[in-house]
Amino acid sequence: MLMGAADAVPGVSGGTIAFMTGIYEELIYSLKQCGFGALQVLSKQGIKAAWQYINGNFLVAIFGGVLLSLLTVSRAVLYLLDNHPILLWSFFFGLILAAVWSLVRHIKKWDISAILIFVVGAVSAWFITVMSPTSIESSPLIIFVSGMIAICAMILPGISGSFILLLLGMYAPMLTAIKELQIATLAIFAAGCASGLISFSHVLSWMFKHHKTKTLALLGGFMLGSLNKVWPWKETIESVINRHGKEIPLVQNNISPFTYETLNNQTAYLWYAIALSLFGMFLVILLEKIGSPDNE
Repeated sequence: MLMGAADAVPGVSGGTIAFMTGIYEELIYSLKQCGFGALQVLSKQGIKAAWQYINGNFLVAIFGGVLLSLLTVSRAVLYLLDNHPILLWSFFFGLILAAVWSLVRHIKKWDISAILIFVVGAVSAWFITVMSPTSIESSPLIIFVSGMIAICAMILPGISGSFILLLLGMYAPMLTAIKELQIATLAIFAAGCASGLISFSHVLSWMFKHHKTKTLALLGGFMLGSLNKVWPWKETIESVINRHGKEIPLVQNNISPFTYETLNNQTAYLWYAIALSLFGMFLVILLEKIGSPDNE
């Protein structure tokens, strides 16, 4: 459910939550199993063996929680994003900052290649966060491809799938489809997500198996670079008005809380923001302790 709530916010990745709670590698491995191998097991050994082969109970729990969250909790998250953005972004900023530490501390040896990969990941994520959204016409093919791309980002810590949808111009249409239960649109998007998950999980699984240290460095860099997107205080440079008459920011610059107060003549909620950031950091430590193998 936490993954679903995170994925609803452009800038926060459900993969970050999965890594913090200690289920990331099992998630990638289980997704990788959902391929032709599972079909062979199904035909030769039956449903029960195939279910165990893909770690079915685990996947149902994960995606059931994500789906339930998208239909319920995400509404509260989106309400906070509209009405209390500084406080919400502050919480996520602390969450992701502590998650970077949580991830990189698993890297046992920092050599030149690991450092370079970490820097590349951080710069790449930062570059993605400063890209301007595009506007494309929705079609079944675009929806399918958007699902494939966004789901790959969603399972990468630090790269937000919802932000990728925003860049593609598909965030609002998909959010509307969820709220209005547009079954056909959601089915096409889900098919794209399934295709992207199964294919990309093989890549990630191979990376963890053969280059774990470098993979962790890359993911840590992604998460650090994504902090540019979740900085709480922003100045809107360019915006558009959607069909409901609501102003949607397109291009924003990060500014200091003091500049924010001067520009907007509004309080920056600095101390509340600091408190919520610290609370986010505390949650990371708590979630890691809960998800550590010692507690299993």
